[in-house]
Amino acid sequence: MMIMFRYFIKFSIKVALFLQIFTMHLVDAIAQQRELQNEVVIKNARIIIGDGSFIETGSLQFENGIISQISGDQIESPGALNIDAEGKTIMPALIDGHSHLGYQGRKDWGSHNYGLTNLIDNLEQYAYYGFGAVFSAGSDSLSLMNTLESLRKSGEFIGPRVLFAAGMAPPNQGPNDQFLTHALSVQSRFGETILYGLEGPAQAREQVNLAFEKGFRFIKIWVDDRGGSQSKLSPELYTAVIDEARKLGIKVFVHQQFASDMPPLLAVGVDGFLHGRIGSDLDQNIATQIRAAGAFVVPNWGLGELRQEAIGEDDFLNQIYSEDEMIGLITNFSRRFSQYRNPPELEAELVNSFNSMIETGVDIVLGTDAGAVPNHPFGYTGHRELEIYVRLGMSPMQALIAATSNAARHLGLNDMGMLSPGYSADFIILDGNPLDEIRNTRTISSVYLSGKEVDRSTLQKKWRP
Repeated sequence: MMIMFRYFIKFSIKVALFLQIFTMHLVDAIAQQRELQNEVVIKNARIIIGDGSFIETGSLQFENGIISQISGDQIESPGALNIDAEGKTIMPALIDGHSHLGYQGRKDWGSHNYGLTNLIDNLEQYAYYGFGAVFSAGSDSLSLMNTLESLRKSGEFIGPRVLFAAGMAPPNQGPNDQFLTHALSVQSRFGETILYGLEGPAQAREQVNLAFEKGFRFIKIWVDDRGGSQSKLSPELYTAVIDEARKLGIKVFVHQQFASDMPPLLAVGVDGFLHGRIGSDLDQNIATQIRAAGAFVVPNWGLGELRQEAIGEDDFLNQIYSEDEMIGLITNFSRRFSQYRNPPELEAELVNSFNSMIETGVDIVLGTDAGAVPNHPFGYTGHRELEIYVRLGMSPMQALIAATSNAARHLGLNDMGMLSPGYSADFIILDGNPLDEIRNTRTISSVYLSGKEVDRSTLQKKWRP
């Protein structure tokens, strides 16, 4: 009996050890599985959906970088990482519908900055400020931009998605004189066509097909003579471009400065306008035509103001720019300590034209033209633009729609711009409520892109050690 008891004890010990080891392996396996699933539930937050609706207090769940559930109730998921966001607001990551990556460095601007390291830095800056996608408009190296997007997808860095366009204009024309020089320099250095020169309708159609074969799904055209310094793309040429692009499923966006150019472009099917600092010549009639065509407008209101205002005095920007870098960003140092506002007459014109578009239901898309000039820092400028939208007549909700779902829809980002099951987990957690005060988009607590949290603290230390 004693021998049997001893055997029983030994057996029990072995079973206990086995169960302990098995349990440890099981717990480890479950932990590994949870890590793979990246299952997270954020609770007790205000949730701005992106389509004009919001949940005052709710929960958001994502798994493997995809939103799986949004609810006004508490989401219970055993094993998920639970984050209590009481008092905070969750909203979709922002989208910049008009930028120029690569040329803006930390201290200076120009083609010498255009390279992979600086492009990644530009995108990390966008990520820091809560942006999930960026459209770089017609001044990029195709090979380098493809490499950039591949590195992002592989997890080499956490940053927004990148969309880019083939730029088309008369030969050696397009952007302003300064930018044109630098774009052509990049073209020469990389041995790639950056700006496609259009000489006749047949050749224009050939260029569109060539761009399509290379993988471009967007084209930017320049219909602007820049006060006589550039050749304006003729109706004959842009009609050929737009017609051929529509056959291939390519979207065509246009750089223009005057509302009078909009109706003929709309008549031949342009998809959107990347400049809209339009004053008194954009009336209700033109707004109605834009709306009927289903086109969008990027106002770029801040384009003029940031050239005048003392951006160096903004703490939101100083989070990631040193004093020395700020001096480099400011083109007119004498204005450093000045505050700029539009003259009352111009402000009234801007308000009237903007409200014509709002009242007509024109799709407004956030765009900044950041990177086209030295004093438009990536990411930061988008928040400034939203503030100007509200000042000129938008509600905070309308401004947020412009920066999220409107931008996503017109850029073909079908899984972005809203917080909804099946969409990519690209969102910002804010300490404040931007529906009460649009400047609360600046109160960024966390940024998630494809379900991965952006390490904003490490980025800040990199830029301002």
